[in-house]
Amino acid sequence: MDAWRNVLWQQFGATLDMFEDSVNACPAKLWETEAPTRPFGYWVYHTLFFLDFYLSDAARDFSPPTPFGLSELNREGEQPERIFTKTELLDYLQHCRQKCQRKIASLTDETAHQLSAVRSRQLSVAELLLYNLRHVQHHIGHLNTILRQRTDSAPVWVGRARNS
Repeated sequence: MDAWRNVLWQQFGATLDMFEDSVNACPAKLWETEAPTRPFGYWVYHTLFFLDFYLSDAARDFSPPTPFGLSELNREGEQPERIFTKTELLDYLQHCRQKCQRKIASLTDETAHQLSAVRSRQLSVAELLLYNLRHVQHHIGHLNTILRQRTDSAPVWVGRARNS
């Protein structure tokens, strides 16, 4: 199991590094600009919110750190009351990175196969980790497409976590 935890962290960590690169590459003028349906900063928040949510042990116990609320769980499409700053969201990313490292480090054969109490679908804890990684990577592609279209530049691929 140690080898699998290491591999999983190396790839999840690389995904979080790529996400951080995309956030850092966004110029201030683009942060609150509709791109094309919602501002770049909103998509960063959405990605981090669900990263945090899917790393939780149970949906009913989930509470994001201040100043973030639960608006993303509203199926009516309610948005947060404001676009959070890049600094606030980079801090949220560090919170999520640490939570992800703890989650992966605590995996055992038994816990990896348990059904997750976060999603209504029948996903194991291990499968939800991969689902979560795919969700973040999806939004990295989305954010990088916006960056390429608006700035003619986007961050490069990260193969493994920079800091284990």
